[in-house]
Amino acid sequence: MRLTTKLMLVGLPLALVLVPWVAYAVLDYMEHAFVQLQSDHQRGIAGDVAMLFHGHRELFDDLPPVPNEADLVARPIAREVWVNAQASEWGDETLVQRRFGAGDGSFTLSLGTRPGRVFAYMEITDDVRVYRNLDVLRLDNADQVRISYTGNDGEVGRVAVTLSESGDTTAYTMDAAWEFADSGGAPLNDVRGFVRETAAGYALELRLRLDMLGSREFFVISFVDVDDPVARGIRKVTTTAPSETESSDLVVVRSPELLRPLDNRGYQGMQIRVIDAQKKERAERGQFRTDDRLSPSPTGFARVQVWFDVVADKVSAVLDWVRRRWADDLNPPIDADAVTIEDQVIAAALAGESTALRRRMGEVETILAGHPIWEEQEQDADPRVVIGMIAVEQNLDDILLFQRQMFDRIAVVAVLSFVVVLVTLVLFAGRLTWRIRGLRREVTEAIDEYGRLRVRALTGGMTAGDEIGDLARSVSNMLARLDQHNTFLQRMPRTLRHEINNPLNTVMTSLDQLAREVGGVAESKYLESSRRGLLRIGAIVQNLADAANLEESLASEDLDVIDMRALIDRYVTNCRTVHKSHSFVFRGSAGPILANVADYRIEQMLDKLVDNAIDFHRANSPIAIQLDTHRDTLQITVANRGPMLPPDVAGSLFESMVSRRASASELHFGLGLYVVRVIAEQHGGSVRALNLIDGSGVAVMVRLPLADTPPPPPQALDQAAAGGGS
Repeated sequence: MRLTTKLMLVGLPLALVLVPWVAYAVLDYMEHAFVQLQSDHQRGIAGDVAMLFHGHRELFDDLPPVPNEADLVARPIAREVWVNAQASEWGDETLVQRRFGAGDGSFTLSLGTRPGRVFAYMEITDDVRVYRNLDVLRLDNADQVRISYTGNDGEVGRVAVTLSESGDTTAYTMDAAWEFADSGGAPLNDVRGFVRETAAGYALELRLRLDMLGSREFFVISFVDVDDPVARGIRKVTTTAPSETESSDLVVVRSPELLRPLDNRGYQGMQIRVIDAQKKERAERGQFRTDDRLSPSPTGFARVQVWFDVVADKVSAVLDWVRRRWADDLNPPIDADAVTIEDQVIAAALAGESTALRRRMGEVETILAGHPIWEEQEQDADPRVVIGMIAVEQNLDDILLFQRQMFDRIAVVAVLSFVVVLVTLVLFAGRLTWRIRGLRREVTEAIDEYGRLRVRALTGGMTAGDEIGDLARSVSNMLARLDQHNTFLQRMPRTLRHEINNPLNTVMTSLDQLAREVGGVAESKYLESSRRGLLRIGAIVQNLADAANLEESLASEDLDVIDMRALIDRYVTNCRTVHKSHSFVFRGSAGPILANVADYRIEQMLDKLVDNAIDFHRANSPIAIQLDTHRDTLQITVANRGPMLPPDVAGSLFESMVSRRASASELHFGLGLYVVRVIAEQHGGSVRALNLIDGSGVAVMVRLPLADTPPPPPQALDQAAAGGGS
């Protein structure tokens, strides 16, 4: 990892985690305290309401159970009812029709109550009306309405109401099979009704005594449709029961005055429910808020937060997850099943314990508190018996709104801290990186690709007092010492030439004198061998000195605009004369090719390339010399057939003291191609060696820049060619 990444990994967690976490811990304890205070407050309200019911079991009789979706609801009718199949006295608020079934045989049902009476109004759809045959005792062979209920004695009651064209109906108590009247055919006067034919079928209005329905936990109304007047078989039975094995509860709604004072006691924003000992809800007052009040108004912090909404939401989500994960007993899991929480509160209150729990319903979080309702017992061993409970529920929007605002502010602070730390770290790391890269760039440029020093000391970062400054000064001192060593190595060949030439001259003079004094064939042979050895030593020293002084001498050379094609053509012609045993081929573009060069240095470079090609070429194969132009450069290529270059040599072939010749008896020290590179680079060019595409040999290519000035006169070129060596 880079320095910037490491600094961010160290600094960002402190800004992004530590600061929000400290603020979150404080808010978490504050939330626990607020929730506990609201829970105690709601338990106190539940206790106050429960005092209205303490010792008054009879009050529950005036509180009807709150209907469920499957219950049959009988609403109070304000005026006296005349049973005439019109339901004109019911009023719109009571005549609420509910449809059962579809198509032929379906019906709509409305239920209403008057003191001691239950009324039913039905609009039945029947395509074919089949009335009762009065000559037959059996009753299940005609259209009829059936009523099933649980009586005061706990037995199931069955009543069949026969239908006619129009007029009063007749009701019978039926046997278990709904075939015959259970009372020997006597009508049941407790159920009175009136039927009226309509275009769609029947309109039926019934009146029943309320006390005959007993516990009212089982109440079903059905229509039996018979369409065949001959066979008189039952085609369809449409019922209010949810299924064949279930029935509907009859919920009689009254208008109790008991709970009305609760509406004026300041309990707004909460829901109060009365639940009996059988866990059935009997009354309800008020409603807790379910709208979204958790979006804070645009405060100063909120306006700042607009710039960081995305990051703030992410931080809030993380903190919320941590809060849910690590909350203690004061804050129970808010994502628990709402029904389970409600069951726990009701069960605890009916067991005589006042409790309060927190629960979530969708996006709304509430506190549900429960308190038992007692009845004093004089003769029982237990002086108090729970006859019901009060449930008080209120949402936590005020607490959560405060918490959300605080969390949003924490998120904003976290984002601002993150941005400040990020910018600071980026600037600091960028500054360090820039200094380190500058030092690396200066050190890299201090040495060229061939290992030669370009500068003797560094300039950047030398005055800095930190570790980077120490590193820059250390590297600068190292470069200075390397420069001294390189200067010593460069001067050594000239020093050696001077120091070695003097003894060599002395030895050579002594050998000449000895040759004159000593005669004979044998002596002459040994003397000649000694002379060759001395000459070879002198040539070695001279080559080393020339290579060491080549760059200095090239820097002071005068350059002229030369026609390179004419120069190389004459050079190749001269090579054919000097090297008669070898074949040379020259190819070049037509017309003059101008370059600003030192002509005799170009010939010196060609000498090294041709010598190298002669040493490695295959016998009886020509040496090709080619001159090409590419835009603003010219290219001299010397190619020979022979062994190819191995991959490990191509990168160091043009360095000093590198040679691929196998014979150690010849005078080769790897300076030829080094001289070629130095001459090419001093002329602003480059050199490279490649294997031929067909794998038959090697080509050395030298590129030099072309000149824009016109060529010199031919006389000057002839004089330059005559003065140069090959």
